[in-house]
Amino acid sequence: MTDKSSGSSESHPKTIATGSTSHSFYNSRFYNYRVVHQFSIMTVVWGIVGMLVGVLIAAQLAWPALNFNIPWLSFGRLRPLHTNAVIFAFGGSALMATSLFVVQRTCQVRLISDKLAAFVFWGWQAVIVSAAITLPMGLTTSKEYAELEWPIDILIAVVWIAYAVLFFGTIMRRKGQHIYVANWFFGAFILAVALLHIINSLALPVTLTKSYSVYSGTVDAMVQWWYGHNAVGFFLTAGFLGMMYYFVPKQADRPVYSYRLSVVHFWALIAIYVWAGPHHLHYTSLPDWTQNLGMVMSLILLAPSWGGMINGFMTLSGAWDKLRTDPILKFLVVSLSFYGMSTFEGPMMSIKSVNALSHYTDWTIGHVHSGALGWVAMISIGAIYHLIPLMYNRKAGDMYSVKLIDLHFWLSTIGTVLYIVSMWVNGLMQGLMWRAVNSDGTLTYSFIESVEASYAGYVVRFIGGAIFFSGMLVMAWNIWKTRQLALSGNHSGHDAHEIQSSAHAGKAGSDEVLA
Repeated sequence: MTDKSSGSSESHPKTIATGSTSHSFYNSRFYNYRVVHQFSIMTVVWGIVGMLVGVLIAAQLAWPALNFNIPWLSFGRLRPLHTNAVIFAFGGSALMATSLFVVQRTCQVRLISDKLAAFVFWGWQAVIVSAAITLPMGLTTSKEYAELEWPIDILIAVVWIAYAVLFFGTIMRRKGQHIYVANWFFGAFILAVALLHIINSLALPVTLTKSYSVYSGTVDAMVQWWYGHNAVGFFLTAGFLGMMYYFVPKQADRPVYSYRLSVVHFWALIAIYVWAGPHHLHYTSLPDWTQNLGMVMSLILLAPSWGGMINGFMTLSGAWDKLRTDPILKFLVVSLSFYGMSTFEGPMMSIKSVNALSHYTDWTIGHVHSGALGWVAMISIGAIYHLIPLMYNRKAGDMYSVKLIDLHFWLSTIGTVLYIVSMWVNGLMQGLMWRAVNSDGTLTYSFIESVEASYAGYVVRFIGGAIFFSGMLVMAWNIWKTRQLALSGNHSGHDAHEIQSSAHAGKAGSDEVLA
């Protein structure tokens, strides 16, 4: 297929098509679908668990008595459990499911080792369970998104290196010379996360459950937010862009709009993202030049971010009518909208004058969740809906009920909008109240008055989160019924007659239509 931006011929997955899908339940004769299926299912399971914890702590901010005076149910212990569960358990499982599927399909080879794949799956689940046990117990390093203590950190490093060997080893055995762009994004995410995790987690163990960072003071803060921001940049952005570059063209049955733009987008994103971390430390003891560098690089980051969004949207040229009948495509397209919005909002919030108003307020929480719910969760959900039927020898996206997918889409969209709008309103109000002063220079409002004023926003946020969570329950039910249909040998969904043939990008599970 010709690159619309350059006129050059590219080796898209259309030219590296694979064979039929006459594979057995769970596992193809040619590809390892077992590990893909396992990670896909656990994506939904951990999504439900992580979001349930999120709904609980959201309720606690509105009704504090819901911690029941039990230490391991307190907000301070459950909040890191929530973030680790939704980022590394839900998001991580989604990334591993999709990356291990995509690398096999686009390279036309099976994963290099079924045993290594099994180790990666069970090792990652062990990490998640360890986090679920230790964080409510209060065992934490106190470093955001890196709270787990040193024995678990070592396990993460071992599993992640095994994952890297599995992924890159499979690429090395590919049938063709070309490496599809989705694999570049997945590969960058894998390498960067390994580097970030190992360097930020360097610590001196004191006991089995306690360690201290090898860094101190401002240096510790800088290393932490180099890690923290790039965990967002590579784990929650680059990895999911790899997902986007495979599943949007597949589901839309259209080539990537511009393959050249996708390559430029990749190199620009990874070159710039690593410098933006200091914007988390504006107006702190971090040197001013470092803060300013973080702000400038964050503003530059807008260009490659929107390049990816535009490429995704333009891929739907000539296929917009499919949004009427294909709710999976709705998930993927709306996720791109939230990606564009949050990657505009982030650079704007990095401007020091804006940050003076937004920092430490709920505006930041709204920004995070426009990316986490709107971008990460919704594109993951769309990808899993595409994948799950393939695991059961059905056509891509051929779930038990399209109506339930559509219901899930609207629950997710409404829940996300309620969540982020309530936090935007709260954040602006808090920032303005905190900086308001009387004529004599004294503060107009006490801190507790800003907390009281935030109550309505916290209630709305809880409602939005609960609505989004209910959508995950709908998804679990739909997957369960799809599995039952597959076990019974029935290859027609509950409302399969409503599925338009054009709504399926991967006829018979082939990669021939991707690009």
